[in-house]
Amino acid sequence: MHEPERRVRALHTATTVTVYQAYAPHIGLPAARDGRFPAAWKRDRMTWIKPSFLWMMYRCGWGAKEGQETVLAVEIRREGFEWALRNACLSHYERGLHPDRDSWKREVRRCPARVQWDPERDLRLTALPYRSLQLGLSGEAARRYADEWTVGITDVTPLAHQIQALVRDGEPDAAAALLPQELPYPDGDGLLDRLRP
Repeated sequence: MHEPERRVRALHTATTVTVYQAYAPHIGLPAARDGRFPAAWKRDRMTWIKPSFLWMMYRCGWGAKEGQETVLAVEIRREGFEWALRNACLSHYERGLHPDRDSWKREVRRCPARVQWDPERDLRLTALPYRSLQLGLSGEAARRYADEWTVGITDVTPLAHQIQALVRDGEPDAAAALLPQELPYPDGDGLLDRLRP
């Protein structure tokens, strides 16, 4: 089956979507324990959320990179996720999508969310020929994410380590069976029209 170059794939239900982040233990562990981000989590900084588990594994090195040792699955409300997408702009200028570079810069200053499309990854964290969404949240979007949209936070670091061990031991089928079931996310009503070059 042909996979479109840019499509959101995510673990989602009728009301929620799961995204991933990785933090140092002093932020990640209290977040998972309490189901909300602790005071040490800065609401005034941009935070990047990823619906792709394997892209998160690539970014955090299976939870081994310094400052990213705690991998979190953050379940958020779909209406919040979609609000962020509707209020997002691309993180880079794209000829043909933006009238000119100055228009794009104005959009970046105005929008509380940014979208990047990065190569999706396989179990060996090798780049695939299609892309995965990264969604950067700042200002109002970051505050809403932490204080309104988050339904639950789970520490999935043990799962990351288990999958990595199976890959390392030459058991890709067993590793794949443990992956979150990320299905195409509905993008009707032009949800991604401004965000796909």
